[in-house]
Amino acid sequence: MLKYTDTDIVFQEIPDEVTLAVSLSGCPCRCPGCHSKHLWGDSGEPLTEQAVDRMLDTYGGRVSCIALFGGDAAPAEVDEIAANIRRRHPRLHTAWWSGRSLLSKAVQLSNFDYIKLGPYLAHLGPLKSRRTNQRLYKVVGGTLHDITSRFWQHA
Repeated sequence: MLKYTDTDIVFQEIPDEVTLAVSLSGCPCRCPGCHSKHLWGDSGEPLTEQAVDRMLDTYGGRVSCIALFGGDAAPAEVDEIAANIRRRHPRLHTAWWSGRSLLSKAVQLSNFDYIKLGPYLAHLGPLKSRRTNQRLYKVVGGTLHDITSRFWQHA
């Protein structure tokens, strides 16, 4: 079962969106230089439909997107949560930040508007670095369109 440790409203992770970021624990990627090592362990509260509804009752009017950060140990569950959000809250965009280089076959693109792929590699930098290995994609018509360069405007 997916668990979340915290939430926050963020403005830079998804271009043109006010995003409710949901941090998922149990990350198997363990990227060297990770700024979220607290997400490596199994901690937090279960991420259920009811938990998402409570989050959106609190923040829903202020956000245009909900992003799941992590969940790489259970991509099918991430996909299921995104499908439920799409069904229950159709006005919200959905995003997943994965530390994997390749998208899991358990994920249906139709459940997402944005997907970030790639482990954090300190020597290549984060998304705002032109050298980054990470990529942020916008899902358009069932196809991934790389929009990573949107982060490079101010770099």
